[in-house]
Amino acid sequence: MWKAPGFIPTLVAVAAAFGSWSLLLPVIPLAALDAGHDTAMAGASTGVFMAATVATQIFTPAALRRLGYNPVMVFSAFMLGVPALGHLLGLEAWNLLLFSALRGVGFGALTVAESALIAELVPVRFLGKATGMLGVFIGVSQMIGLPLGLAVADAAGFGPVYVIAAGTALIAAVMCLRIPRIKAAPKVEPSAYEYPEERATAQVATWKLVLVPALAVTSLSMSFGAVSSFLPAAVLDLDPATGAVIGGLMLSITGGSSMVWRYVAGMIADRRGAPGTTMIPGQVVGFLGVALMALVIANEWSVWWLVVAGILFGGGFGMVQNEALLVMFFRLPRSKVSEASAVWNIFYDAGTGLGSFVLGAVAAQAAYSGAFGVGAILVVGGILGTLADRWVGAHRIAERDNTRARLRQVPVARRAVAGARRVRRVAARPVELERLITRRAPRQGWKPPVEEPSVSPEEGPDTPTR
Repeated sequence: MWKAPGFIPTLVAVAAAFGSWSLLLPVIPLAALDAGHDTAMAGASTGVFMAATVATQIFTPAALRRLGYNPVMVFSAFMLGVPALGHLLGLEAWNLLLFSALRGVGFGALTVAESALIAELVPVRFLGKATGMLGVFIGVSQMIGLPLGLAVADAAGFGPVYVIAAGTALIAAVMCLRIPRIKAAPKVEPSAYEYPEERATAQVATWKLVLVPALAVTSLSMSFGAVSSFLPAAVLDLDPATGAVIGGLMLSITGGSSMVWRYVAGMIADRRGAPGTTMIPGQVVGFLGVALMALVIANEWSVWWLVVAGILFGGGFGMVQNEALLVMFFRLPRSKVSEASAVWNIFYDAGTGLGSFVLGAVAAQAAYSGAFGVGAILVVGGILGTLADRWVGAHRIAERDNTRARLRQVPVARRAVAGARRVRRVAARPVELERLITRRAPRQGWKPPVEEPSVSPEEGPDTPTR
């Protein structure tokens, strides 16, 4: 894995880019509130950022085919952090929303490109561990950047945070220059594939192959939207004394658990040679985590149970993240690697934003326990979808390039099938089999080959030949 060309520069570049993003994620809304905007405008800064992210992710696969990974990632790393310097000009509404949207463009292109690039650079037998290691680098940068941005803002103001974030993004852009200059594989017509199973996969609609793993990610990312928004506050409300100490660390605890178990899931997938082994266990563990959060808050149990719940939820979410991405890579042909990355990121980011909004509305009516309870129900829906997909996948007949279905529709092929059955019946009787071949071969324009002994210049006419 480590010897793959460009793998290490990619990890360093992604870690720096996500570090820049993590520095600004909690700081921009806080700066908006400090500038006199209401909570709606502060939330709009994040909403505009995510809207630009999702919109950019839709078009990134085409850019990767036309321009290549190197220029797209350099551009995205630059756009992710450097526009933050625009906030030094002021925090009027247009300024706040414009530069947030520009940063969202960079984030959208980067998230699609980095996952697809890993699949291009690393051999398939190491892909699970490689995507897990990508999650480790992202997780470490987030664990450092999220509290660091708030600490710098508290000590020196918001301006230094903007400058540090821009400088970190420039480091990422420089590291992206060391990425191999390759382009995403072009779209290939199904007839160009060498093997029938590849042609069958290429002809099946993409959404049919990726919908279930995408929904598995979304069901947990919606719950993550509630966890990231309300878990620290819930810890503080449950136990003001202890919550003041561990409330700010809850997201780091959840993120650290996610990082570790995402890598473990990748290792298991590589050992088994195929993804999906830890998908349902990860969903179940994630359900237990978010359900435990609802029970602890509703029954006012010890705040330390929320720490346990955060570890469970983060671990399950990490496993599902890696498994869903690997399943998409595994199901789609190589020419659609960038589409797989785009779908995964779109469902992840859209689920996080939608979860924050929908479960936030639930929390306003039914408190934090109600929000986490609904989140647990969403995860159950994802589990049922995965179970149904496994059962159907084990029993269904492929819609295209299915030999049995085609033979039933072609009269000549039906006669060929009957002849094949007759061959199998007489295969155990060599005399009848030889008579059958001798009688039918001339009608098919085929004659049995006649072996003639060949004599090399070094061999004499009496030398045995093979």
